[in-house]
Amino acid sequence: MIEVRNLTKRFGNKVILEDISASMYKGKCNLIIGASGSGKTVLTKCIVGLLNFDAGDVLFEGKNTKDMTDIDLKNIRRDIGMLFQGSALFDSMTVEQNIEFPLNMFTNHSHRERLKRVNEVLKRVDLEGSNKLLPGELSGGMKKRVAIARAIVLNPKFLFCDEPNSGLDPKTSVRIDKLIQEITLEYNITTVQITHDMNSVMEIGDHIIFINQGKKEWEGNKEEVLYTENKQLVDFIFVSEFLREYKDSKNKNHDTQKK
Repeated sequence: MIEVRNLTKRFGNKVILEDISASMYKGKCNLIIGASGSGKTVLTKCIVGLLNFDAGDVLFEGKNTKDMTDIDLKNIRRDIGMLFQGSALFDSMTVEQNIEFPLNMFTNHSHRERLKRVNEVLKRVDLEGSNKLLPGELSGGMKKRVAIARAIVLNPKFLFCDEPNSGLDPKTSVRIDKLIQEITLEYNITTVQITHDMNSVMEIGDHIIFINQGKKEWEGNKEEVLYTENKQLVDFIFVSEFLREYKDSKNKNHDTQKK
């Protein structure tokens, strides 16, 4: 579990995040949603330690990062898997070498042990036998799966995904969402995903945090999204007429069941 308490971040005199408190739960897909420029990525960078924040606290499994030693912080970073928006694979490295990279950095395993682990995660993302391929030989969806394999190769406790469906077709996006959801449940990871994809919200949104203009506007799950009366959230999610009609039909069914 990750907890954020009264977190504030400024760039100069500009407040980017203001007094945000939220929880991200173990074994759940925790989604951070919001318009471009709302502060989602800055919040995530503050949580993982890529940015310092001006006020507030970040706790990993009850331990405040402010109270951690350098060794503690290093151990936390080792427990974090990162899936970047553009996959961030090394173009000059093979699939195998890309996935092995964190193992080289954080473990003293032998080459045989590292290769065994690489093959395990490749199998998990359905890319067995792709070891010697270069990123330029992969489709967009395959690159994402390699990036997921690299993110989980160290058996992280926490998995951060920055818009994993960006640039993918709808079918591939669903596959990536399903894979992230399965891995979250199988490994009991605390997954935190930044997304603009409303299909992700409705399919895997176990816990959703809506950021609006640097403030936490709403927090709940995918079922509660359908019945929310929060105007900012409704305007953000149900932007199309089709989605608004879908929401209205769900609300009518919900009201009928309550009667």
